[in-house]
Amino acid sequence: MKKLSVDWNIKPNVGDVKPEIIKYRRYLQNIGLRSSTIDSHTYRVRKFLVWAEDPCPSIEKAAEYREMQIANGFARSSLNNLGFALKHFYRMNEINFSFPFMKPNDQIPYYFNETDILAIFEAASRHIKHLAMLQTLFYGCLRASELCDLDLNDLNMQDSKLRVRGGKGGKDGLIFIKNDVIQIVRKYLAARPSIESNALFITDYGRRWDRKDLWRMFSYYKFKSGVTKPGGLHVFSRHSPATLMIANGCDISIVQKILRHNDIKTTLRYTHVSDKTQREAYEKFLIL
Repeated sequence: MKKLSVDWNIKPNVGDVKPEIIKYRRYLQNIGLRSSTIDSHTYRVRKFLVWAEDPCPSIEKAAEYREMQIANGFARSSLNNLGFALKHFYRMNEINFSFPFMKPNDQIPYYFNETDILAIFEAASRHIKHLAMLQTLFYGCLRASELCDLDLNDLNMQDSKLRVRGGKGGKDGLIFIKNDVIQIVRKYLAARPSIESNALFITDYGRRWDRKDLWRMFSYYKFKSGVTKPGGLHVFSRHSPATLMIANGCDISIVQKILRHNDIKTTLRYTHVSDKTQREAYEKFLIL
């Protein structure tokens, strides 16, 4: 008689990770991390626990998981973020454990050019809310979490400025916004339902947008626009405007202030793609 192909081993219930995730989120809140960091760490740890099929995997399992991510070609910054998330997870469980920090690659491998950006705007042109969000992101050089955290009173339409509260590193700041974008935002606000929410941009369910929803929305319009080059929301709203400003001759120190970088070395990453600026400087200054 042919043997039945049955695995009788009892497997851990993946749903058992939920209490551990709730505990982990509360731990991160208690040590004072920002909400966007808490969301990011929680997402990474949840994926790890589900993969491990164990609410409290061994540190050897964590090392195996990291090696798998390296083999899958994960960026160094992603690996570092995973390391930070797991470090907090094991510290919560009173285990002193961390991965070695990997020096990030300072090069910006790609960005969206003027044609790409305009194509994405055109794809969203029939949806006033999404167009207002995409243009505010791009022209404000905002991080995804910063757009989601904007309140109605953060918008100063008279001076064409936005107030960013609790940006990267917990810093506040005032940023410029184009008058054309202000007009798009005005149209959005005229159509915005009057509900009890301070959020500048609300979903169709009346709640504040989160980064995952924003990423999905951008991905939809990128696909619809026909832009096929690599790059997601951060490339669109940070790398691309910085690169384009430098390529068009903007002083690097001004770009640093607009992007709110602490160290100008961070801003200098964008200069390697600005062939146009280098050529113009070469022609202008190398004179015999």
